[in-house]
Amino acid sequence: QLQASGGGLVQPGGSLRLSCAASGSIFGINTMAWYRQGPGKQRELVAFIISGGSTNYGDSVKGRFTISRGNAKNTVYLQMNSLKPEDTAVYYCNIAGTTTSFTGFSSWGQGTQVTVSS
Repeated sequence: QLQASGGGLVQPGGSLRLSCAASGSIFGINTMAWYRQGPGKQRELVAFIISGGSTNYGDSVKGRFTISRGNAKNTVYLQMNSLKPEDTAVYYCNIAGTTTSFTGFSSWGQGTQVTVSS
């Protein structure tokens, strides 16, 4: 189960930090990612981080957004700086890994709205 938070209304050039915490019978996590879906657009990958710590970003957010894992390892953050109106979207977290029963899982958070507007 994932719980995402941190969205809201911000002016262009502002910052927001999203967080997503996973709970349940988790043995290990392989990837943690953020996606977004803007009005009238398809869902797109924003950023992901793998268990070893390597990260990757969509071209539109490189240099502005930073994905990181919390100390608890079951939490992922997305620091968003220099926000633009085109960043307006519902942001979803996705976490994939292995349960304590050694089955794979891929779970989605409920989505958090980010609106960038003056």
